[in-house]
Amino acid sequence: MKRVLTAAALVPLVVYVVLWANSWIFLAVVFAVAYLCWREYDSIAARYGFGAPGLVGAIAGYLLLAWQNDAWLLLALLSLAFLALAMRMDELARALPNAALALIGVVYIFGAWKCAILLRGINPHWLMFGLLVNWAGDIGAYYVGRRLGRHRLAPRVSPAKSWEGAAASVAASAILAGAYLVHFVGMAIPHAIGITVAANIAGQFGDLAESAMKRGAGVKDSGTILPGHGGFLDRVDSTLFALPVIYAYLRVVGG
Repeated sequence: MKRVLTAAALVPLVVYVVLWANSWIFLAVVFAVAYLCWREYDSIAARYGFGAPGLVGAIAGYLLLAWQNDAWLLLALLSLAFLALAMRMDELARALPNAALALIGVVYIFGAWKCAILLRGINPHWLMFGLLVNWAGDIGAYYVGRRLGRHRLAPRVSPAKSWEGAAASVAASAILAGAYLVHFVGMAIPHAIGITVAANIAGQFGDLAESAMKRGAGVKDSGTILPGHGGFLDRVDSTLFALPVIYAYLRVVGG
């Protein structure tokens, strides 16, 4: 029940922010959510024993969100900066893992939310589609997986997930999110199904990736801020993988 009530409260707010809020409200929400996700990632990273990226990583992430030029140049500079800072650690064996944790976290968290900003700039419906892909997929996977799931998808990473649930996730996304694209963006049905399936599969990898991170850190949830869902990172782990795939599709193919 907590899961349903939390979703019922959040979904209308998210829809409003994505589709109708002015740019300042939208950016404020993105910056806030990015911080909450970063804080949870930072907590997970700290448990690996190489030192948490901390405030320096958050500042670098916000710089990426605000960066207007080629992102690759900024990421190259950040890589050098993280390495230089890590070399000051007392235990040099931890320097490279510490720098890697910081850079991966910036790309993983803030890079994905940068894509959210860029997608809304193209058309708010593209960002709404990116969220709907995983909302629909989660519903399909949850109900079908609970009732019909027999074959484990990734038992070492997430024992509860099944191939049946994964297939239902793809199907639910293709139907609901694909229909959204056709209706609101005017995309041809085959193209809508193709990008929806690709985004859903990316999202499922995102879910498993976060599960692997948590399992490696020895934690069950990334946080407790969302009743019934865990942390913000638990709620958006699929979206963090799906949004860059959708934006890459638009850059390469167009939409």
